[in-house]
Amino acid sequence: MEEGGIGGSSSTIDTTEAKVKSIFIYPVKSCLGISLSQAPLTPTGFRWDREWVVVNSNGKAFSQKFEPKLALIEVELPNEAFCEGGWEPSNDSFLVINAPGMETLKVSLSRAREISVGVSVGPLGWEWSGSALDEGDESSNWFSDFLGKPSRLLRFNKDSESRPVNAQYAPGFNVMFSDGFPFHLLSQGSMDELNKLLKDPVSVNRFRPNILVDGCEPFSEDLWKEIRINNLKFQSVMLCPRCKVITINQENAIPGREPNETLKKFRADTVLSLNLKQGKVYFGQFLVCKESPNAGEGKIIEVGDPIFVDKVVSSYADVTALLS
Repeated sequence: MEEGGIGGSSSTIDTTEAKVKSIFIYPVKSCLGISLSQAPLTPTGFRWDREWVVVNSNGKAFSQKFEPKLALIEVELPNEAFCEGGWEPSNDSFLVINAPGMETLKVSLSRAREISVGVSVGPLGWEWSGSALDEGDESSNWFSDFLGKPSRLLRFNKDSESRPVNAQYAPGFNVMFSDGFPFHLLSQGSMDELNKLLKDPVSVNRFRPNILVDGCEPFSEDLWKEIRINNLKFQSVMLCPRCKVITINQENAIPGREPNETLKKFRADTVLSLNLKQGKVYFGQFLVCKESPNAGEGKIIEVGDPIFVDKVVSSYADVTALLS
């Protein structure tokens, strides 16, 4: 693909009824997310999103695919952490972590960290290795006890590391411990359409979006190429290929077969005529913020913000170009 992940033909439309319905971040990778009324942007996505990760004794990141109990871990951050204007934590600011049968763990947001260890995250082919900041033995013992195996909690080392996304799709953009791209968008219409086909409806938390939108037709987000939210321009990167995590019940951490089996019937690459023949199903859209890396920093997106769709691709044949 010569033009990369943000190329392809497009058309322009004036507006849409779509609005931001919900905003989510996931401070600890693969643990439960936090629903927000507003979220500040950074060059790597929403502030605090996937800033921490739990790893094994070799520094390899855990995920729900292999450690579904991570779905039961709840995290909290101070309300002021999501204010506009670059809030900085004090000595009384904590990442608060809870799980069934465990005492509350408080991790300082301001404590200086001196221990840097190796970490490896990402799916096969997109794996990244670098240094990270160890949150100490208390955190390690907490996660080791809950997961039943040696574990450590690490924080992304923003002072010395950067983690580029796959340059074939979005050159020049970075994330922290996310497996994909800075933002993941999904529509309520798409969720509703899926749930009509399921015997037991599923919650949006199976899909872990950052931005849930409402007021648009089901799956219309597939064809969005460029949108604006609060005067910030976002570019579509690729449809989101789904993994085993969507089959894990986020209330009890028990895996099943749905909704993956149903999605195969109408969201597989072959059914969508994407001509990829990879056997994957797609649900949701990855985005990057088109502003220069720091231009959006300090700005916020709020629930209720209208979404203006400026450009769309004309068909799934054009979407294929974004995935090639």
